[in-house]
Amino acid sequence: MKNLKQFTFIVCMLMAFSTFAQTDKDKKIMSDADDAKAALIKKDPGLTKYFENAAGYALFPNVGKGGFIVGGAAGNGVVYENGVAVGMADLKKLDIGLQAGGQAIIQVIFFETDVDLARFKEGNFKFSAEATAVAVEKGVAVNTNYNEGIATFALPKAGLMASASVGGQKFSYNAFY
Repeated sequence: MKNLKQFTFIVCMLMAFSTFAQTDKDKKIMSDADDAKAALIKKDPGLTKYFENAAGYALFPNVGKGGFIVGGAAGNGVVYENGVAVGMADLKKLDIGLQAGGQAIIQVIFFETDVDLARFKEGNFKFSAEATAVAVEKGVAVNTNYNEGIATFALPKAGLMASASVGGQKFSYNAFY
């Protein structure tokens, strides 16, 4: 009986650690997200109010966009609730139209209320076709408001792309626990 209790305890502990443990890839994305947050605030200190007051946010530190007529975007990010990391997310986008180039960006999506964040966490969140991100520049956050509970900002890191839309992006979410 004692061995069964020990075995049960060990199995429960292993399950708990595997549930809460992040992979090395997740840890790298989380580290990149910390750096991306600092870069966003450095570029526009007005974003601090969003980071401090939003119910939550999804921060994608490395979104790659590219295309020539047919294009796409993809990236992995961290989801925060009240400033605490609660899970990982990924984004995907495929579109057709007049476009050319490639670009790496930081993208952050702020959720005004718990209900807005919960919609994202349900895993079937997507932007409408006409959605765009506000390009991060000094002072731009002060004059930007939430639209239907969402505010999206993008900071180019490298490259040049003749498109700033985020419309049609689809997201998935995986909680840490």
